[in-house]
Parts: sequence; C-alpha cells; structure tokens
Amino acid sequence: MGRDFSLPSTLDSRLRRDVAGAPTFPELRSVGAVSRLRSRWPARWSNLNLSCTFNASSGTFARRYSARIEIPYQFSQCRWSLSWRGRLVVASALLLVCAVVLKGVYPFLAITHPVNANILVVEGWIHEYAIRAAVKEFQSNHYQRVFTTGGPVAGTGGYINDFYTSASVGADLLKKWGIPDERLQMVPSRVMDRDRTYGSAVALRNWFRDHNMAVSSIDVITEDLHARRTRLLFQKAFGKDVQVGIIAVANVDYPANRWWHYSQGLKDVISEFAAYLYARLLFFPSEPAHPGTAAGPSVHD
Repeated sequence: MGRDFSLPSTLDSRLRRDVAGAPTFPELRSVGAVSRLRSRWPARWSNLNLSCTFNASSGTFARRYSARIEIPYQFSQCRWSLSWRGRLVVASALLLVCAVVLKGVYPFLAITHPVNANILVVEGWIHEYAIRAAVKEFQSNHYQRVFTTGGPVAGTGGYINDFYTSASVGADLLKKWGIPDERLQMVPSRVMDRDRTYGSAVALRNWFRDHNMAVSSIDVITEDLHARRTRLLFQKAFGKDVQVGIIAVANVDYPANRWWHYSQGLKDVISEFAAYLYARLLFFPSEPAHPGTAAGPSVHD
C-alpha cells in the first residue's frame, strides 16, 4: 500500500537541479530530411512535476518526475563557397600552372641530347632547313656514316618502291647539300599509316643486323617538337644495348619562346604532346621483326 505526499523543500530543489542538468538534444533528424541543422539549441525544460510514493512494506521511497521538452530547430540548405582569399589562391595557382605549361612544354618536347656516336641518323621527312642543319652537324663532328630513314612519301597511296620513300628523298637532299655519297646510306621502311617513326627505327635496326654492323650508339636528328618522341621510339626499337642520342633542329617558322602566339605553333605542340603521351603510355610494340624484313617491318599497337 502506498500514498503520495509532498517532498521536503531540500529534496524537491535537488531533483529539479538533476533534471535541469540532463543531456540536451544536439541534433534532430526527421525522416526524409535533406538538410542539416544550422544551429544547435539546448532543450528547454518546463512544467516539471515531482512526486514521491512511499512503499510501507519495503520502507522505501519511489520518486517520479516528468517534464515537457521543447527543442527549437531550423532547417536550411548548406552552401559552400570560397572566401576572397581562397579565390585569390586558386587564381594564382591556375596562373602558375599555365605559365609552367607555356614555358616548359616546348623545351620538354624539343630535347637535344647527343651521345657522341659515330653514326648520324636523319629522319628523311624533315624540311630542307633541318636537312641543312644535319649537314652542318655532320661536317662539324666526327660522324663516319649518315643513314636516312622513312617510309612511303605522303600522297603515293602506299609503298611503291624504295625510291618513293622519305629515306630516299632525304638522302637526295643530303647529297645536294654536301654529304659525300660514300658516307650516305638510305634505309627505307614500308610502314606508312601509323607508327611510322617506330617502323623506320625497326627497319634501320634490321639493316644493321643484315649487314653484320655492330652498333653501340647512334645520334638521331629531327625537327624540334618531334625529338622526344623520336628518341623514345628509337630506344624501344633498339633496346637497352644501344644508346640513342637526339638532336632537335629549331623550327624557323615561329620562335620557341612564343610558340603560343602562332596557330601553327599551337597545333604542333598539342599534336606532338598528345602523340608523345600515346607513345609513352599506350604504345606496346609487338615482337621485333625478323632481320630479313628490314625494309618492311610489321608493326602493331
């Protein structure tokens, strides 16, 4: 049997303090809510009712208390944005990246790094100003032989014979500008549509093998932006046992330090950079062609 009675004032105030110190609700989540609480408000406690029941059989008190809780909240959509300092930092970083690209991509592609070989290889498709530079390079250094490479001339529709190849055209121009005929050898390739540089390198490698010519290093001369890709593909064809040097001839149509001011410069840089990325990341040549097929290696991606 139990009965209700009023609590002493000291106990009543203690219970009120205990209830008032109860944990607050930091966040309210409703079903289907799509926004977060913007502010966190403590709960407000009101209408606190306190009572105590005495159990005569056990001699204990059972305390009961209840309260109504009011939790104010507001929902709003969150929006993220940069401060003016953040915008300034981002803009400065973008300008720095653009400056590095504009200044660095051209010298990156137009690399010159000869290895002091005694064999000079000239890509036969290069323009006549580059042919003259190749003649000057041969005359001012200790090269013993000059080899020209290249596949069918553009516009012929495919391989006809060795004399309708870039290797033959390049050899004729080199002789015109002073290379002795006994020092000059053309090595044509039959590859025309794609991977022409690699096909020319394979044809040259196979020519060396067919003629039992031991080669430990070569220097390849080409036009400026094509240089890094040329060295990469020749190295893939010859392997690690042969050092491949590269000499880039500067373009006479636009200056290297302001190439982005010219439409041809933009076209050349973009196309050559994309071609280099393809050769570096996506080009996986098949097994080397048999030495007996020096004039026409089979090349696949």
